[in-house]
Amino acid sequence: MVEGQKSEQTEHLGSHGGRASSWLAVTVMLIGFIIGGVGLTMASWTLVWVGAGVIVVGGILALVFDIFSDVVIDAPRVGMSVEDHR
Repeated sequence: MVEGQKSEQTEHLGSHGGRASSWLAVTVMLIGFIIGGVGLTMASWTLVWVGAGVIVVGGILALVFDIFSDVVIDAPRVGMSVEDHR
C-alpha cells in the first residue's frame, strides 16, 4: 500500500471522538464529581448532595443521548500475531 493512502478496511472506521452531545453528558457528570469532591473537602453535605444531583442529571443525559452508541470498533490488524504482543 502506498503511504498516505487509506485501505478499504480503514476507510469507513470513523472517529473515536464521539458526538458533542455525549461529551456534554460526560462533562456534566465530571462537574458533579468536582462539586461533590469540593463539598467533601469543605465538609459541606449540602454541596455533596448537590454534586450527587448533578451526576444523576448527567447520567440521565447519557441515557437520553445514548452515549454507548459512540463506540467505534476497529478493523482487525493485518499481519499481527500473538508473538508480536510479547
